[in-house]
Amino acid sequence: MIVDGVFSGGGIKGFAYVGAIQALEERGIKFRRVAGTSAGAILATFVAAGFNAEEMETIFDELNIKDLLDSPKRVFRLPFLKWLNLYMNLGLYRGKLLEKFFQDTLAKKGVCTFGDLPPGSLRLVASDLTNGRIIVLPDDLSKYGVNSETFPIARALRMSCGIPFFFEPVYLRNGKGEAVVVDGGVLSNFPLWIFDNGNKERPVLGLKLSSASEEIAPHKIDNAIDLFEALFSTMKDAHDNRYISRRHERDIIFIPVEHYSATQFEIDDETKQKLMCIGHDRTKQFLRKWNPVW
Repeated sequence: MIVDGVFSGGGIKGFAYVGAIQALEERGIKFRRVAGTSAGAILATFVAAGFNAEEMETIFDELNIKDLLDSPKRVFRLPFLKWLNLYMNLGLYRGKLLEKFFQDTLAKKGVCTFGDLPPGSLRLVASDLTNGRIIVLPDDLSKYGVNSETFPIARALRMSCGIPFFFEPVYLRNGKGEAVVVDGGVLSNFPLWIFDNGNKERPVLGLKLSSASEEIAPHKIDNAIDLFEALFSTMKDAHDNRYISRRHERDIIFIPVEHYSATQFEIDDETKQKLMCIGHDRTKQFLRKWNPVW
């Protein structure tokens, strides 16, 4: 079966996608077009570039995520000035090593720019904070006077994965100024609407790093930190949850990993394997009952 796939964001929890893709390959399900946000953007891009589940598992097994956390150029090392790092640089880490990892990995498949892929096969979501809008890459690059054919996919991934305050924003410059671009999950963490827009060419399969909405417990808010977490979570998911209906849910693989941290960058091999197993097992359960109608 040939499908279009949409992957949600979820940070480190995205390891579960490797197991999910393995289960899909076992059933002979292949992707023609893919889209994603943040962690989902990474897996979507690797799928579009031609990596299979076994190759992805090798890549992530060999990856030490802490090696991708590069300090900003301007660092205040005195303890009482540490918050100036975040204030001045707008992020704890530069993200240059993250972008280089994407670039080097994609180069193994001969992929560098969007022009190296079939037209329309990959779409990534980022958030333009300057203009207050969702960006779909590469489609919207023309609005910034940028040639999408020659735009590096690694830079687009860096935009989509730019967790606010954690990584420095990316600046998308044109003749009129510059736009501050951060993680796509800020505005659309699960962009099912990209392909399920009334003009579907084939079944659209969603993969979401959470349980179904009715299975998720309400936020417990007892202090300011709880309030911030609930605020960011609501901001991240409310737009997409409103879009998703019962009709959509029958075509979504919900992978219940909300008890894992999205920013657990010191993740060990055992946790990686647990996440992959959850993705594999939940996808197998889903496929036993899935009967796509479109």
